[in-house]
Amino acid sequence: MKTELTPLFCDVDLARRIEVAEAQLIEATALAAHGRLGDGRGFVIPIAGGLASFADDDSPFNKVVGLGFGGLPTTGELDEIEQAYATVGAPVQVELPHLADPEIGIVLSRRGYELESFENVLGVAIDTKYDVTLPDGIEIRPSGDEELDVWLNVMADAVAVPDTQGVPWREEFPRDTYIEAERDAASADITRYIALLNGEIAGGAGLRTTDGIAQFAGAGTLPAHRRHGIQSALLFTRLSDAAATGCDVGVITTQPASKSQQNAQRSGFSLLYTRAVLVKHLEAT
Repeated sequence: MKTELTPLFCDVDLARRIEVAEAQLIEATALAAHGRLGDGRGFVIPIAGGLASFADDDSPFNKVVGLGFGGLPTTGELDEIEQAYATVGAPVQVELPHLADPEIGIVLSRRGYELESFENVLGVAIDTKYDVTLPDGIEIRPSGDEELDVWLNVMADAVAVPDTQGVPWREEFPRDTYIEAERDAASADITRYIALLNGEIAGGAGLRTTDGIAQFAGAGTLPAHRRHGIQSALLFTRLSDAAATGCDVGVITTQPASKSQQNAQRSGFSLLYTRAVLVKHLEAT
């Protein structure tokens, strides 16, 4: 496998492209959840170039994304989304890039939002072609709809035993909640992959491509098969597929100082920017 990638510099325009792609993914996933549940509680509300999403109770897709590149949110807009989240009994979670308009952070702080965590966005300039020669015993193949439940369970099993390096995830989700959220995300034009080690399922991953941005939508290796090159094989297979679709930028989101970030940077990804996670809890609304 090719292991040297082109470093990438992130300006405001690139950050905007990435955040637009992220907002599109969140919206598509939330709408899939709304269709699955059919209870009329969910919402997707545009706000200042981004959107506020509520997919399902305790869903990882309940968040405000894409702010910072379309002007300041107005008092009326913030009132609207805060009331919408209060109605469904959920806090307001804003993921704000540090390259966004800094005035937004000030506005949110004055309204009672608190900084709770960070996440890193890493990226790489995608080459036109990759030589993906996998190590002996490793196979990466597409995973179709006929084995969606298998893929979902593999991903859930991998997430259930995370690497402990770096800053831990602030959020933890019950297995059933995670599986249903990933089921919704799978309908958002995400290509799924299964990794095999000596014929045995060892991990899985997802890839979404839009407007030249390749979103590496999660990857996991089952604990028994870690440290055998599965993650690298999944990464370069997806890079090759993204190149074939004409994407010019690949993006991964990780926890700060995590094993996932370390693996991505070893493979040539650069830290592009950090998102601050700002939360307003129900008692503060």
